[in-house]
Amino acid sequence: MTQTIEAAQVPEDSRSVRPAPSPRVHRVHRAWFVAAVTFVTIIGAAAFRSLPGLLIDPLHEEFHWSRGTIGAAVSINLALYGLTAPFAAALMDRFGIRRVVAVALTVIAVGSGLTVWMTQAWQLMLCWGLLVGLGSGSMALAFAATVTNRWFTERKGLVTGILTAASASGQLIFLPLLSWIVTEHDWRPAAVTVALAALAVVPFVWLLLRDHPADVGQAPYGATEFVPKPEPVRGAARRALTVLFSAVRTGPFWLLAGSFAICGASTNGLVQTHFVPAAHDHGMPVTAAASLLAVIGVFDVVGTVASGWFTDRFEPRRLLAVYYALRGISLLFLPMLLAPSVHPPMVFFIVFYGLDWVATVPPTLALCREQYGEDSAIVFGWVLASHQVGAALVAFLGGAARDRFGSYDMVWYASGALCAAAALMVLVIRRRRPAVPARAAAVSPAPA
Repeated sequence: MTQTIEAAQVPEDSRSVRPAPSPRVHRVHRAWFVAAVTFVTIIGAAAFRSLPGLLIDPLHEEFHWSRGTIGAAVSINLALYGLTAPFAAALMDRFGIRRVVAVALTVIAVGSGLTVWMTQAWQLMLCWGLLVGLGSGSMALAFAATVTNRWFTERKGLVTGILTAASASGQLIFLPLLSWIVTEHDWRPAAVTVALAALAVVPFVWLLLRDHPADVGQAPYGATEFVPKPEPVRGAARRALTVLFSAVRTGPFWLLAGSFAICGASTNGLVQTHFVPAAHDHGMPVTAAASLLAVIGVFDVVGTVASGWFTDRFEPRRLLAVYYALRGISLLFLPMLLAPSVHPPMVFFIVFYGLDWVATVPPTLALCREQYGEDSAIVFGWVLASHQVGAALVAFLGGAARDRFGSYDMVWYASGALCAAAALMVLVIRRRRPAVPARAAAVSPAPA
């Protein structure tokens, strides 16, 4: 006790001569581990996105369903993928990221697994369209947006690009494998592989993912102050609809939704769904066409991460305009490049298109944050819904056009023209001015 009192009475100058403490060990912020788990989760769930384009020809040959009918099932999947996203973002606010994602992965596994017993087209629409669509919608980009908004205040563009690229990384992993399984062992083992891949990720989500930095006693990455965990938000569906009704009264929402619908039409709906059968129409083996899609996934990772880096430094409107314009130009040339074998011009297209595949996501999400603030994740969910509605329309119309005209040429040309329209749409989005602080407004001189 005496020593403690004496130590407390030591003058400040005397205490300052004590040896300096050892240097602090800088640990990696927990946010990066959460981002890594999210990345792995999206990769594992990406298997279901790799399969639809590989199923069109096998299902057509086995069940004699038209390509338009199969495309309709893919359309339901893509539409629900988008329409579920804003509600999923609100459900994550209510029940937590971990629970929502674990349930979504389980639904994907059930829907994919049940397809091996189907015999009717309506069963394909129920299993692959409804169940996998609902599950995948809860695993949509709103998941990445929610993780980024909660765990990061800095490097948001970079993290968004990395998490967006995870889906392309999964495509890179699964496309060659699934195409080989479909070619060598039929499509049913491929569907089972998708189900097992989704189930394999569930333990990682449940054990390693955390809902909020406050759960581990940390501030978000880059934050200077601790951020307490908000109370669960009840009425998830009501909140999602309320945010939508508020957003639709603004012009930027329609411009973002319209341009992103064209983005979905020219990627998921067109290339991801119809590139393999279109290449097969020109005599290219399915495995070769699927490998080209996988290469798109390689460069998609590079392009999306680079786009996130650019979004932190450059005007997102101009970035989007450049991305859409370049994509439209590349699609106009594609009908001339399809051939029985892979040649250098086709490789150039694959690289060029891959760099632009989902490079649009980081600047689009940045514009949502700029325009809608705290509601940006849910607004982005609705913008993503428009992305998937555009994809769903082209997934169906592309198959119907192939049935009607015997080729996909008209679809490629129309998509190129739509991309030009999207470039113009994003350029007219007005920049939102930051609100004037109340204190500054109080001291500003009154108008004469």
